[in-house]
Amino acid sequence: MAPSGRADANRRRIEQVALTELLRDPDASMDQIARAAGVVRRTVYGHFPSREALIAALVDSAVESVAQAHAAGRDGVDDPAEAVARATLNAWRVADRYRLLVALAQRSVTMEGIRQRLAPVRRSCADLLQRGLNEGVFSSPLPAAALAYVHEQVLFGLMEAVNAGTLPPGKAGRSAAVTVLIAAGVLPERATELVAGLVE
Repeated sequence: MAPSGRADANRRRIEQVALTELLRDPDASMDQIARAAGVVRRTVYGHFPSREALIAALVDSAVESVAQAHAAGRDGVDDPAEAVARATLNAWRVADRYRLLVALAQRSVTMEGIRQRLAPVRRSCADLLQRGLNEGVFSSPLPAAALAYVHEQVLFGLMEAVNAGTLPPGKAGRSAAVTVLIAAGVLPERATELVAGLVE
């Protein structure tokens, strides 16, 4: 393997191990992460100049995964309500893996930094919501761009609820999808029925 290929492989391994270690122990140090990855501390710092930089890189990977899942959920779906539900369910499955990381990242990356990283997902969501508003599928006093922020905050809020133990993890994805549909103005009965049909 070429030196650059070995360096890339090392970086990916450090990120994977760091995610596991930080989810297990949010206060895990760079030394702990280096030991778990089977490398010396200097190697970790060679890729990530600080613990904050490492967490930021993990958040970037998480956001990229969420964006891909959100896009896959809405791709090829004509009904805006179904597209929102599928995209939310898909995004939640990925986000659920990272929800403890989001709580940890708020200490170092800040919520504003996370929101900036999610901007492309939010724009895509706003476009989908606008289509639903135009077609009369959604009914909201909020413009689509503002409603996209509401949807994003619903997901963050439910992640925190799961972390706090007030929402069972197994039901969170379905709850998220139903909640964002209701926030968009879909009748609760219709939202519940639609999501139930997608998860069965």
